[in-house]
Amino acid sequence: MSQVEEIRQRLLARRDELASRANLTDADLRHERDPLSADFEEQATQRENEDVLRGIGLAAKAELQDVNRALARLERGEYFDCETCGKPIATARLEALPETTRCARCAAAT
Repeated sequence: MSQVEEIRQRLLARRDELASRANLTDADLRHERDPLSADFEEQATQRENEDVLRGIGLAAKAELQDVNRALARLERGEYFDCETCGKPIATARLEALPETTRCARCAAAT
């Protein structure tokens, strides 16, 4: 398998994982599997948990957008180059942060 195909497969797997997480948190927020309790105290706890679930869902959706952008950059042949300075992004950085769009120097400058 080529390096580009290996990266594509990693990004696609991550995209599937994030989409699943986002869908599960959305379902939990709609109380599809666990309806709101009739007990007020229990319901208050469930509502507090919704704040955490929203945060998890929003983080998954934001990362999902980053992964989709990385896949688009890969398809356009721009994946390995920093979108700010145009220089190559270090392989180690891409392995650690496959959705990154900037080299370490440019990322640190912001």
